Amino acid sequence: MASKTEKLEAFIWEGKDRKGNKAKGEISGTNMALVKAQLRKQGIVPDKVKKKPKPLFGGKKKITPFDIALLTRQLATMMKAGVPLVQSFDIVAEGQENKSLQELILTVRNDVSSGAGFASALRKHPRHFDDLFCNLVESGEKAGALEQMLDRIATYMEKTELLKKKVKKAMTYPAAVVVVAIIVTAILLVKVVPQFEQLFTGFGADLPVFTQMVVNMSEWLQKWWFVVLFGIVAVIFLFREAKLRSRGFSDTVDKYVLKIPVIGEILDKSAVARFGRVLSTTFAAGVPLVDALDSVAGASGNAVYRDAIHKIKDEVSSGTQLQASMKQAGVFPVMAVQLTAIGEESGNLDDMLSKIADHYEAVVDDLVDNLSALMEPMIMSVLGVLVGGLIIAMYLPIFQMGQVIG
Repeated sequence: MASKTEKLEAFIWEGKDRKGNKAKGEISGTNMALVKAQLRKQGIVPDKVKKKPKPLFGGKKKITPFDIALLTRQLATMMKAGVPLVQSFDIVAEGQENKSLQELILTVRNDVSSGAGFASALRKHPRHFDDLFCNLVESGEKAGALEQMLDRIATYMEKTELLKKKVKKAMTYPAAVVVVAIIVTAILLVKVVPQFEQLFTGFGADLPVFTQMVVNMSEWLQKWWFVVLFGIVAVIFLFREAKLRSRGFSDTVDKYVLKIPVIGEILDKSAVARFGRVLSTTFAAGVPLVDALDSVAGASGNAVYRDAIHKIKDEVSSGTQLQASMKQAGVFPVMAVQLTAIGEESGNLDDMLSKIADHYEAVVDDLVDNLSALMEPMIMSVLGVLVGGLIIAMYLPIFQMGQVIG
């Protein structure tokens, strides 16, 4: 019972190995006595064992979804090679550089070795193993095919996280354009325009309308820059809070973001790919279709698709075919509906859903690459218009004065 409640800690040890040679290293354990016993089992006579001091700054690395995907892949590989589950945990934990992940693995390992089921041990860590992950592991345990299920989960997680990474990359480019444009414009207005303004005061003539407008903007920004900065931060903070706390606001954002050119298409196709990947994985694991659709709705990533999948679930539970429900929903591409229909008719639905996921993941990949290629000249164009416009505004009075002199 102690192993379930006591926290794992890192210990540094020094001692002698079986040959009498001096050795030292690092080991994880719940207390000093257990660590010494563990070292003796490994043939080491410990002379000095102490807790590893914690760093003053930084601390432990975070555990990312990619870390969990890699862990799942390693466990699947070990078990396919015939290594028992508990021993697989020990081997995988030993090779981890991320101490947070190592502690997580050893904690789960201790629970499993004390008699708990693998899925039950994972459910104690909902931050890293969601309901879908735990349900699939539980299905694999009950079917006696845990290694195949872990392999399937690893594939699902790798592809899902890769898709998320691509979508994030697509969203980063427009944000980068806006941020760069704002910073460059602000620097020019605050630092460059005032230098020209001092020059213009000696002309003794009215400035062109465009130049006067830029000068007024510069003066206002120099006076109220902190208000602008606070306003931008406040808008970003309020938007994030509203999206987290208000489901109605979040759903409205999800609805309209799908209508943004290029980006909307990327988010739309990624939702279809996620639908195919999650439903294929859960259905192939033996989860009933109606229950599987619940997991898919939660993992859809967009309120429009979430609501559509809930409607599909209700229709499927009343006897309607999946492809007919998808067609009725009106959000799925024709190709996805047709492949689902072929899968239902042939009795090979999980394979067809996997093909849908593969196809639309490739489509997202192409769209992201196209967006990247499109954004590079767009960034140059936006910056060119901003910088060029400000330069023209500053030189207009000089050109006019030259014409008058001429």
